[in-house]
Amino acid sequence: MKERQDLKLRTKQFSLRVIKLVQSLPNDKVSDVLGKQLIRSGTSVGANYRSACRAKSQADFINKIHICEEEADESSYWMELLAESELMPLNRLENLMKESNELTAIFSASVLTAKQNKK
Repeated sequence: MKERQDLKLRTKQFSLRVIKLVQSLPNDKVSDVLGKQLIRSGTSVGANYRSACRAKSQADFINKIHICEEEADESSYWMELLAESELMPLNRLENLMKESNELTAIFSASVLTAKQNKK
């Protein structure tokens, strides 16, 4: 149970860090579009994890955790675009990208474990 609480907090902190990052982007059309996409995916990770914690069945849990995995990975993609388009220096994104990759790995492992336990 503590692990769930820790991951709830970790995903919420990730969302807050994404929000702060997007707030610091330049005020232009491209940053606006990429920022909105990053906000959607980055904040979705924690929201979907909370939903997974209240899953009605093992299949529901697997589906919701899989969404967390996809959203965390998508967040990495938007941050990569921010760095590669030089809208944000890579050194300002590295720690958040590392966290996104770690969350993706955690959720990926969770999906595999839940599928094995389902059998």
